[in-house]
Amino acid sequence: MSLYTDHLGTLQRQAESALERTGHDTLLVAAGIEKYAFLDDRPYLFQPNPHFKHWLPLTQHPHCWLAVRPGKRPRVVYHQPDDYWHVPPSAPGGEWVDAVELVVIREPGQAAAALADCVTPRTAILGEADAALPGLAPNNPEPLLNLLHWARGTKTPYELEQMRAAQRRAVPGHLAARAAFLRGESEAAIHRAYLVACGHTDRDLPYGNIVGLNEHSAVLHYQYQDESPPAEARSFLIDAGAQVNGYASDITRTWAAPGHDEFAALVAAMEAEQLGLVDEVREGVDYRDIHLSAHRRTARLLRGAGLVKMSEEAMVEQRVTHAFFPHGIGHLLGLQVHDVGGFMAGETGGVADKPEGHRYLRLTRRLQPGMVVTIEPGLYFIPMLLRELRASPHAAQVDWDAVERLSRYGGVRIEDDVACRAGGQAPENLTRDAFAAA
Repeated sequence: MSLYTDHLGTLQRQAESALERTGHDTLLVAAGIEKYAFLDDRPYLFQPNPHFKHWLPLTQHPHCWLAVRPGKRPRVVYHQPDDYWHVPPSAPGGEWVDAVELVVIREPGQAAAALADCVTPRTAILGEADAALPGLAPNNPEPLLNLLHWARGTKTPYELEQMRAAQRRAVPGHLAARAAFLRGESEAAIHRAYLVACGHTDRDLPYGNIVGLNEHSAVLHYQYQDESPPAEARSFLIDAGAQVNGYASDITRTWAAPGHDEFAALVAAMEAEQLGLVDEVREGVDYRDIHLSAHRRTARLLRGAGLVKMSEEAMVEQRVTHAFFPHGIGHLLGLQVHDVGGFMAGETGGVADKPEGHRYLRLTRRLQPGMVVTIEPGLYFIPMLLRELRASPHAAQVDWDAVERLSRYGGVRIEDDVACRAGGQAPENLTRDAFAAA
């Protein structure tokens, strides 16, 4: 079988098991609807239900539905309107068509009749409330969602192929962005160079690109892009991904301008620690331990750079590292950039708590083969956090002259997307492999 049909078989088995275990007989999944701005006729960017695109590579198809019934092929209700205001979806095509029972509709309301024979008192319907049609009201049963979300944590071979392709699509953008930075271009121009190189428009991106020069790199989710270049471009941080068939990549790189050797040395030291953290992605490892390891490595970096004179153990214990590394080490990645199920204690639900004092960590599970996680340590010079550190009992242990010099660069973050392998094997670094191939 092809990777895709094998993937569908896996999803069918998982769905049938979840239905039986939770007392349901059918699963219906709404792709979602196009939403409009308040008091306006301008639509927001359509975002499909992740449970829908888990089965089908249809990411720009509102008003479609999926029906999953034990022992039967999935039924896809495909909305293809007659429309001269917009380009309608093309006629159904691709490998998925032969694997499903296909029903084409011209109006959204026709989905209710196309699915009437699938609806029983024990039907589970996944979707947002505004996707409802007569007789098709999403109920999103939590026990069933828990089983599906837990299973989504591990990727099928088909999914891993899409994620490798998303890396290959993003990497040319990162290389073009770096070249634009070295040419002295503005944040907005760097962003445009990224889009052209990876063949995306803004609407195709899995998340808004973070493109920061100099001090802007210290804003973790910097959301603007200056049209004018700074008088001197000293540093550049880009956090940008791509999508293939609904699967995302999420890559961050930091660069120093030529001649800025002190900051370049900090970037090189961070890269060494980041690669060490990548190597900790192994089957059975508690991801929380990788996060705590990142703080120990941050302490080593701070001490090695002469920024903080305390012992590494004391820096971690006294939370000094939090002033320079305030976010989590990463998250699950897949159909969503911050994929679901990251805090689940088990397949039936519950919460695996974050380590005390580490509220921004987005993943607290043990790693399983097939999981794809990000590993993204950072070291930043954030004015608000530095003011707090100056007011703390540890201020005398900080080389504030060095901090002031490096604050002009904003900060460093390096992020790779990493697949966990079975049996203690070294992880697959999807990002580094794509850069090497490029």
